[in-house]
Amino acid sequence: MYTFIVVVHVLVSVLLIMVVLLQSGKGAGMGAAFGGGSQTLFGARGQTTFMHKLTAGMAILFMALSVVLATLSASTQSALEEEELPPPGQEAGMVPDEQPKEEGAAKDEAKEEEESDESDKSDESD
Repeated sequence: MYTFIVVVHVLVSVLLIMVVLLQSGKGAGMGAAFGGGSQTLFGARGQTTFMHKLTAGMAILFMALSVVLATLSASTQSALEEEELPPPGQEAGMVPDEQPKEEGAAKDEAKEEEESDESDKSDESD
């Protein structure tokens, strides 16, 4: 659904650009206003053409799709938000069987290994 709306939004954007570029410019009326007696610059505009109506419709559709896309993207969750946090004391990505030992326990174990190594060496020398 979201992808379809994005594709329609891009198509509406391209069509809006084309419609605006195809309209006739009003630069001639602007030049005549400063040099002559033309009242069309800020006065009556004349009849509304098909291109003006098409431009207004495309602009309204573009704005409506922008609002829809903004609300849809704000309501979706990130992939990171769905991930469960590891329990306290466990680092992310570690299997519970591979948890490191606490520092104090590791130091005690290292001391025990050194003592056992020393006792093994003393037994060998005897």
